[in-house]
Amino acid sequence: MTSRLSAVLLCAVFAAPAPAAAAQPPLVAAPERLLAQDFPDPSVVRVAEGYLAFATTGPAGSVPMAAAGDATGPWRVVGDPLSSPPSWAVPGTQYWAPDVSPRADGSWLMYFSATDAGRAVMCVGAAVAADVRGPYRPVGDRPLVCPPQDGSDIDPQGFTDADGTRYLLYKSLHGNGPPSTLWLQQVDPTGLTAVGGRKPLLRVDSPAEKGVIEAPCLVKTGGGYTLLYSAGTFTDETYHTAYATASALTGPYRKAGDLLTTAGLGGTVDGPGGAAVADGRIYFHGWLGGRKARALYSLPIRFDGTEPVLG
Repeated sequence: MTSRLSAVLLCAVFAAPAPAAAAQPPLVAAPERLLAQDFPDPSVVRVAEGYLAFATTGPAGSVPMAAAGDATGPWRVVGDPLSSPPSWAVPGTQYWAPDVSPRADGSWLMYFSATDAGRAVMCVGAAVAADVRGPYRPVGDRPLVCPPQDGSDIDPQGFTDADGTRYLLYKSLHGNGPPSTLWLQQVDPTGLTAVGGRKPLLRVDSPAEKGVIEAPCLVKTGGGYTLLYSAGTFTDETYHTAYATASALTGPYRKAGDLLTTAGLGGTVDGPGGAAVADGRIYFHGWLGGRKARALYSLPIRFDGTEPVLG
């Protein structure tokens, strides 16, 4: 299909005012480092043989893929499942924060961000595969999401609600529109065609965020919805994972506090962000020594209502 997800800029209240950050409770388990090499912005899926994870472009490939028989490993990089670059992207582009999810027909959908050759900004694209391991073939001759008022659009996440309805979440940069914003867009069962207009979920509104919120990860919980997201400067220890909660899918979302911080993890992970939740665990990246590569880490997670509990 070549359908492009169109977006309408909405003038709306984004979220309730943020309270003062809550003190982070002590961990009952230490983070486990699963890969001691560059593997940022993980997307993790459970498969028959165990687990697969997909990451941002790095030394291991355009979309590095890792596998493990058990959630805690051992993990190893096993390939690069993107078959070819999308026709609309700049040659040699990096692919940011790929997200992989199953479709009802048994095929698999990969969202990613790449640089659009026409506008020289990051846009959201898609690729599909018959098997979760690929090869994934890019869809269409233009991006799925790239409204001009956004500047750039990155960090896509596919989400399927309890009733089977599919959605796409992503982050927009400043551009000529509002500050950094997390968006929710309903899509059809293919994940490639928009249904209605997009809805804003959260925007930057705190000095601690340093002008950045990104990497949305939405979880349906017993008490409603929990939206994990990254904030701060990704190149240093201020980068962290926070969360917001809501009783309804479209919000309003209330920023509830920090979940993963360098200090809160006792300095064991430097700049924990890019979180994904799969099968009772939260996966995230953090800098290795020298901050030249971001390793893959994991912790158990559960939800008490909408409140995430680690360990």
